[in-house]
Amino acid sequence: MAQKKTARNPSAMKRHRQSLKRRARNKAKISTIKTISKKAAALAKEGNQAEATKTLRYAESLIDKAAKSSALHKSAAARRKSRLMSRVNGLLSGSKA
Repeated sequence: MAQKKTARNPSAMKRHRQSLKRRARNKAKISTIKTISKKAAALAKEGNQAEATKTLRYAESLIDKAAKSSALHKSAAARRKSRLMSRVNGLLSGSKA
């Protein structure tokens, strides 16, 4: 498949630069959310309820902020929060989620 030509007019070049910066910023936010979510699940698996709950709240906050800034769609954010909650609560209660 042929590579699309890059923009040549100044405004299109600026928009492209902006989109690259935005993409990097959004990717960093999503990466942080994934890391903190995994950490919360790991703490829950160990049985450390206090730390797991604290980390869960932090992950929830990051997900909400990402949805607010359009790094994540609001439905995707709600889905991630729901899945994370059920995973952590399931691990804390002793059953497998």
